[in-house]
Amino acid sequence: MQNFCMQWIYLILTYARHRQLFTLQVENAEVPGGDWDEILRNERINRRITPSYLSSLMAAMVTRNVAAYEPSKQTRAVLLYWRLPEEWADVLHSWATSTGQLNTILTFYEISDPPIPSSLSGIPIPLLRRAITVLTRSNRAQIIGVADGEGVRFFAATK
Repeated sequence: MQNFCMQWIYLILTYARHRQLFTLQVENAEVPGGDWDEILRNERINRRITPSYLSSLMAAMVTRNVAAYEPSKQTRAVLLYWRLPEEWADVLHSWATSTGQLNTILTFYEISDPPIPSSLSGIPIPLLRRAITVLTRSNRAQIIGVADGEGVRFFAATK
């Protein structure tokens, strides 16, 4: 059973990465026609994952730190870590460096919805915030309050 659970987790994370999906909800197993149908349902053989099993898979993913409940005080939706926040931090810092954004204040919106699509396009704000927190701990970023919410300033990596 443990191996079966790990196979499901791998399938979910791989599929999410391929389709750029960041969230999974118990409702995805209940309602047909969504982004997750390809792996949660097989109409040809009349099979689908049950909401209770999906909920247990989500709990296992949270336990293994490859997902987090979002919002945190519920268990029906998770933020998927097909890249860990530490990996997103590196992607984010590389993006800021390669696009000339060092020492520039950017809003979270400008990062998650840039004018030129990037690997950060569509990243949920809670995941972006976790990645920025990783960068602030290593002195590669600073969170700054701006007029329309929060912003961040990126710094060059120190050796």
